[in-house]
Amino acid sequence: MKPTIVLVGRPNVGKSTLFNRLTRTRDALVADQPGLTRDRHYGIGRVGERDYLVVDTAGFDPVAKDGIMHEMARQAEQAIAEADVLLFLVDGRAGRTPHDEQIAARLRRAGRPVHLVVNKAEGLERALVSADFHALGFGAPLPVSAAHGDGIKQLVELVLAPFPEDGDRKSTRLNSSHLVIS
Repeated sequence: MKPTIVLVGRPNVGKSTLFNRLTRTRDALVADQPGLTRDRHYGIGRVGERDYLVVDTAGFDPVAKDGIMHEMARQAEQAIAEADVLLFLVDGRAGRTPHDEQIAARLRRAGRPVHLVVNKAEGLERALVSADFHALGFGAPLPVSAAHGDGIKQLVELVLAPFPEDGDRKSTRLNSSHLVIS
């Protein structure tokens, strides 16, 4: 089976833009308004001969108790449960927010590898844009620009490195005893 990469983050951090970049499609709707994505959205990505499954999620509010935000969070929780690896997207232009910290706390309990991706880093000093996000506790953040493609190849190579090239995930299912947070 293909590794499953799940994109998680608060609204408008660029999850759908990254989904489209990773799948080389325009399947996910992209706009500057929060709440456009509400359900999980699946697509296939490929780098070289390696295929992977990408899951786009709605803006995640892990403490939502009712209404549409709760349903969107429920969809994100289901995607997290299906994940082999999580890409936690944050907005490099907006900086770290309390909402990001709530999501980080939830993802630490997920039992899945998490890569912290600082999106919207185009034109910014990468070290400076990433510095604020170290406090989230996922190691060195990876600055990218989903809209421009900056850093995407390196991100995909890093994310897929633990998985065998033949896509047989049975022998490499990562668990908490082998969890490497980078």
